[in-house]
Amino acid sequence: MIIFDLGLLAKIFAISLSYVTMNTIRFMLTIKGYRVLAPLLSMVEIVIYVLGLSMVMNSLDNPLNLAAYALGYGAGIAIGIKIEDLLALGYTMITVMTQDVDSPMPNLLRDFGYGVSSYRANGRDGERLVLEILLTRKAERHLQSRVLEIDPKAFMVSYDPKYIHGGFWSKRVHLGKK
Repeated sequence: MIIFDLGLLAKIFAISLSYVTMNTIRFMLTIKGYRVLAPLLSMVEIVIYVLGLSMVMNSLDNPLNLAAYALGYGAGIAIGIKIEDLLALGYTMITVMTQDVDSPMPNLLRDFGYGVSSYRANGRDGERLVLEILLTRKAERHLQSRVLEIDPKAFMVSYDPKYIHGGFWSKRVHLGKK
């Protein structure tokens, strides 16, 4: 017989939601190299996990408890991803390619404060201007908007750099500025 204990279901859901949200954020912190914060968060995370798991394991006869845990798990991943997006930790490298090899884009972006390296490259349909731009993840959407204002047909790709040393950004990146 299924017992409908709304209080227990809410606790199980909340604990699962909290644990998985922390787990998702901790995973992102680990990937970004936060060597102190990630382990500290993991200690809180594991305590919450054990509490939630013990609640579910002590009442496996009720499938609603397992369902509440699963719902909390899925919601926790979604919330963790959203929080990480809002935090926008770390840096990103954006490569921009434009067909206009004489584009004023490099200088316009520099005027906005971005460090831009540019060079000419050959594509399938001819010569291109390629720009390499390192910036904080928080500034990524702003840069994308600026690029598209200058050239709506520009090709862009972004990726997370693993290691940064030297150059225009070196001191700002290591001091956590910009």
